[in-house]
Amino acid sequence: MSNLSLRLPNSLHRKIRQIAEQDDISINQFIATAVAEKTAALLTVEYLQERGRRSDPKLVDRILSRVPDVPPDPGDELPARSTQPNRRLQPSTAHKRRGKKQRLRTRRRG
Repeated sequence: MSNLSLRLPNSLHRKIRQIAEQDDISINQFIATAVAEKTAALLTVEYLQERGRRSDPKLVDRILSRVPDVPPDPGDELPARSTQPNRRLQPSTAHKRRGKKQRLRTRRRG
């Protein structure tokens, strides 16, 4: 077991304390569990990427060719594709607007 000194913003520390109390565990146990979960997720991604690199596309095609060409069961259909982009998933452009205003102010001074 090792010790680790960790600096957290006060707001995050308060939130972690609340969650740990609700789960009836220590803050140390909460953080250790969170780190273990994140590590497992990252290792899973690495594992799947490695398995993908070792895959044989011809074998995958051969296996998929055995799947019958039938419509999906009710409820298993793919959702209809929207032609409009989902604005909530688009990156924010606020930083671009601020940059443009800053450039305009700089030009006026010069």
